[in-house]
Amino acid sequence: MGSSLNTTSTNLPPGAICLPSFISAEEEAAFVGHLDACEWSTELKRRVQHFGYRYDYRARAVTADAYLGPLPVWLAPLAERLRETGVFCSLPDQVIANEYLPGQGISAHVDCVPCFGDAIVSVSLLSSCEMVFRERRSGAKRAVRLEPRSAVLLTEAARYNWTHEIPARKSDAVDGVRIERARRISLTFRKVIRTG
Repeated sequence: MGSSLNTTSTNLPPGAICLPSFISAEEEAAFVGHLDACEWSTELKRRVQHFGYRYDYRARAVTADAYLGPLPVWLAPLAERLRETGVFCSLPDQVIANEYLPGQGISAHVDCVPCFGDAIVSVSLLSSCEMVFRERRSGAKRAVRLEPRSAVLLTEAARYNWTHEIPARKSDAVDGVRIERARRISLTFRKVIRTG
């Protein structure tokens, strides 16, 4: 990974890195504007948008007919930055935008192993939240606070041997103080390796 990145790995599982201030406030506002100008899907409890390829949640697969086209011009530069800085070996070609309102989350999971490559990157927009990691074999638990405009990179053990989740709650405890959540959007970048 490029040495120019500001990284932190405090309390993260092996193979996970947090990249604080990975995007600017101006980029964040532009991403939110583009997303809100697009149609949000309500197929899940939270609203989502797919770019590049549609992920089939029921089949847990990226099927051959799931290709939606290249990433939009407003997302492509960030995908290129992820490749140029060494976060991805090749250009990511699939992005899921997830919207989380206070009280919403995502259950513990490992991103589809046969579908996506060795790196998963999630960029946080608008609000902070806690992400919880659990080692699948031992049950060991670690948690990290994801700040707005930060990115979290999952590779190696963090990608394959630990689940990650956003607990469904309206606030998070930070140093003994309850911090209310606001609307949060995540942009998760992945490289499709197989379509079914």
